[in-house]
Amino acid sequence: MRSTVCTLFENHYHEGVVALTNSLYNQGYRGDIYAGYRGELPAWARGAKTNSSINWDGAVSLTISADLSIHFLPIKTEYHLSNFKPNFMLRLWDILPEEVEAMAYFDPDIVNKCPWSFYETWMDNGVALVHEITSNDMPPTHPLRLEWEKVLEKCNRKSIRRTHSYINAGFCGVARKHIEFLRLWLEIMDTAIKYYNVTPDQWDHSLPRSFVFYVFDQDALNIAAMACSSPISEMGPEAMDFTPGGWTMSHAVGSPKPWKKKFILSALKGVPPSLTDRAFWFNVESPINYYKASIVRRKRLSVNVAALIGRFYSRR
Repeated sequence: MRSTVCTLFENHYHEGVVALTNSLYNQGYRGDIYAGYRGELPAWARGAKTNSSINWDGAVSLTISADLSIHFLPIKTEYHLSNFKPNFMLRLWDILPEEVEAMAYFDPDIVNKCPWSFYETWMDNGVALVHEITSNDMPPTHPLRLEWEKVLEKCNRKSIRRTHSYINAGFCGVARKHIEFLRLWLEIMDTAIKYYNVTPDQWDHSLPRSFVFYVFDQDALNIAAMACSSPISEMGPEAMDFTPGGWTMSHAVGSPKPWKKKFILSALKGVPPSLTDRAFWFNVESPINYYKASIVRRKRLSVNVAALIGRFYSRR
């Protein structure tokens, strides 16, 4: 299977793109990464060259190695980038070569931990999705699911799958043959904007969880999983290191992000470094060498010291 990777970022999240790219490459990914961005390109990408072969205004490409390139695609949208995922992926499908058979989206705060060949097998079997840890046990009769069925009615659709877990929208792997999933995801988001007083730039978690679209992109993705005709293939929360035993990827949800965190200070406050913190700082050297070696050594040392503190003092 020929596959590709995409992500979306702005501001300091470019540091996450470094570790994501390195972690994919170090686990066997070869090819292209399409990075939609808003704002200015980071300093490490300033060597990118205009690429007129990509049908995207302002596209520039950075050659990382002979077999890896990042294509930076400027985004102009009123959407919060988290809510722009299905739009972005569908637009990419319109410009990708026909021989590309699958596309994996990763949030820029994810680090990959497993061989790329696994993702290709996963996406071939169905839309690749990962469970959240929050509300992971979410049976078909959950009151929110019953409200989501009413959303589907507004789309002249119905739930065809008895899903039992809540899904995280930080990763989504979609084969070309399952592209209808993305169209449905976008349709549900458009329905939310039309009927539920949701705005494209919504990222306000002060709303009560009882609201049908508390996390706009993620709730819409979960509704799409209930109603899509494509098969889905789910992994549990361990697949993002939300629980122990994971071997697939690490997702740095919440804040501060690993590139912003002061590990020893956090440990002294009872919050030891996470698996994702460690994964990030062990994926910042190659093939993109963004940080000075002295910074990497200092950060890795602070992670180890903070982990030692955490063995004796932790609020978790």
